[in-house]
Amino acid sequence: MKRRVLFVGRSRYRLPLAPSVAHKFDALRAEVDVRVLASAAPDSAPGDATFVLVRPVRPRIIDGAAFWLLLPVRIARQLRDFRPDAVVAQTAHDAAAALLARRLARVPVRIVAEVHGDWRTSTRLYGSSARRLLSGAADAVAAFALRRADAVRTVSPFTTGLVRDLGVEPAADFPAYMDLEPFTRPPEPLPAAPVALFVGVLEAYKNVDGLAEAWRTARTDGALRIVGKGSREDVVRSLGVRWDRELSSDGVARALDDAWVLVLPSRSEGMGRVLVEAFCRGRGVIGSRAGSIPNLVEDGVSGILVDSNEELARALERVLGDRALAERLGAAAREAAAPWLQTPEEYARRIAELVA
Repeated sequence: MKRRVLFVGRSRYRLPLAPSVAHKFDALRAEVDVRVLASAAPDSAPGDATFVLVRPVRPRIIDGAAFWLLLPVRIARQLRDFRPDAVVAQTAHDAAAALLARRLARVPVRIVAEVHGDWRTSTRLYGSSARRLLSGAADAVAAFALRRADAVRTVSPFTTGLVRDLGVEPAADFPAYMDLEPFTRPPEPLPAAPVALFVGVLEAYKNVDGLAEAWRTARTDGALRIVGKGSREDVVRSLGVRWDRELSSDGVARALDDAWVLVLPSRSEGMGRVLVEAFCRGRGVIGSRAGSIPNLVEDGVSGILVDSNEELARALERVLGDRALAERLGAAAREAAAPWLQTPEEYARRIAELVA
């Protein structure tokens, strides 16, 4: 008999699923009996037998708080109804809600806490400054959950180190599943014009302000393109560069093809999916020595690592002024993608082994 697994997280799903995302869940269903408790995209169809989706709350400013406050009750309801063998929680805070739900429902179930990044980032370097008032409590809740979870799964050497600092040994360490279908076709040659591309949320942890400072001081004939939205949009507007608030996966792949290099100057970074996307498209990376970035980017080989905004400006000058360097970094980046790739079937098998 297949084990029943409840996946819990804040991720937004849109039903019906895109074919590539559906492939992931088809692979999971072949290994385990799946149910997902998550958020609904605004234009999603209602949930189904697999997906229990929480609709957005208006006004938007209270949507996140409403989701977290009600999450333990919603998980408890699923524990009683679905009777899972395991709950896989997307973050340490989701795991804390699952631990409370287990007590509320009085249902024996094992809790797996996943760590995709530094849990301290969400209250210090994301959204409004009011979040910082929650930092101490949120840190304590995350540490408690990771120590009390039945198993912890990490996704990179960086996240493994974070967990070990708490005295916890991960039960498994493998990359997050990434839908990379639009990125895995043969890479395109560099375009004629030098362009640096940033893709990510426009939040403090991505160091958008530092990128703006570096770009203003960089002496280059190249261009900067930004893809993303968030609380630091005013910084991007002040730069006057090409800016797309949102692109599809196919659009991001085309944007990488139109660039010479990806730039990711984050103050904190978990798995760094966009790094793998850039690698697949044969584009090197200018990145900070933060989070998981040094786990993926080899300095001087697949990219250039920097420690300050000044170094970032100099790196942009170097790469955008030297086509041969950009090509060499891109070729090495393409080869560096392999360890971070996995098929839906490989991911599903690893999840099944973990919950077993």
